[in-house]
Amino acid sequence: MNPEPPGPVSALPPRVIRLFLLQRIAGGMALQMQAVAVGWYVYALTSSPLDLGFIGLVQFVPTAGLALAAGHFVDRHPRRFVLLAAQALELACYLALAAVAYSGADSVGLVFLVVAGLGVARAFDHPAQASLLPGLVAANAFPRAAAWSSMSVQLSVVVGPAAGGLIYILGPAMPFAVAAALASIAMIAVLFIEERRVARPRAPVTWKTLSSGIHFIRHHQAVLGAISLDLFGVLFGGATALLPIFARDILMIGPVGLGLMRSAPAVGAISTGLILTRWPLSRHIGARMLIAVAIFGIATLIFGVSRWTPLSFAALICVGAADMVSVVTRNTLVQTETPDAIRGRVNAVNTVFIGTSNQLGEFESGVTAAWFGPVGSVVLGGAATLLIAALWAWRLPALRRMDRFNTVRR
Repeated sequence: MNPEPPGPVSALPPRVIRLFLLQRIAGGMALQMQAVAVGWYVYALTSSPLDLGFIGLVQFVPTAGLALAAGHFVDRHPRRFVLLAAQALELACYLALAAVAYSGADSVGLVFLVVAGLGVARAFDHPAQASLLPGLVAANAFPRAAAWSSMSVQLSVVVGPAAGGLIYILGPAMPFAVAAALASIAMIAVLFIEERRVARPRAPVTWKTLSSGIHFIRHHQAVLGAISLDLFGVLFGGATALLPIFARDILMIGPVGLGLMRSAPAVGAISTGLILTRWPLSRHIGARMLIAVAIFGIATLIFGVSRWTPLSFAALICVGAADMVSVVTRNTLVQTETPDAIRGRVNAVNTVFIGTSNQLGEFESGVTAAWFGPVGSVVLGGAATLLIAALWAWRLPALRRMDRFNTVRR
């Protein structure tokens, strides 16, 4: 094992990584603009917190249902081409949403149908992207590349929602049209990425091969602990789905304010990401991840009870900073511990965990907001996240004691 040397490293990522980051930023901005526009559009139609939750649910169901097949497909085919196909489907969905909004259709069911198509695309998009990156850099450089990748996503989360909220003023169809243009840029960037040719075994499609990603994660306590900690922390602690309610009814800052609120966590994440690209996590990574999840819960609690807009934004920035540490740790651990032959299947399972925490978490937020109100939902979620961090620290000693990443290429 050759651990990453401590101290700052100022080298910029190579060209192939810059192309990878460009497609992540453009695709991420498209995703975030779509999310702001769909949330505001649906809430304007129904004024229902539960419908905001259903936005997440209709994306999660196809992503989870296709996960095992998608992971096997990613491991059998060039990952760049799988990513291109998934992005083409996302482009089609953005164009469809633009057409729905432009027509003035007031059917929320039609919006849900198109958003479900995005869930299908992401079942292949996420594992293809995650599996592609390790083949573009040396193993000992991956922690830094993972930080660059995560930071590029957060940059899109800063710019995308704010831009989406501003563009929405021009008409509900405009954010979706701009998202389609950004998706096209992402596809062009992927076309210029040179994927390293690797001979992969053509294993027959059996339950054993489909479920090999589950088997690997289940028998690797540190990986299972990191993924499940991030899953349950964001599942209960995330308040993203309820931001339209806080923007319109509690803080009263409108669609532009909603876009800025969705961007606020990414401000904290990018600040943290810049630090991690120069000083990558190299020691005590398990303990630091547990502390980050606890901070995530505390910041969520503060956001839930705040009625002062600057404090609410500060809490969201802290949420993003803590989440960046958790995301980089989880992504680096999964990629450095997983053999390349099953990386697609492991990342597909990881995608289900991410989708569970994000999309299903949005549904959970909508349901609890319908029961306890938006403030009660967010406060309850923050408290649950703190409890989960303490429970994982107690029950998963392998995660708590995890010290370094494995930087030997597998």
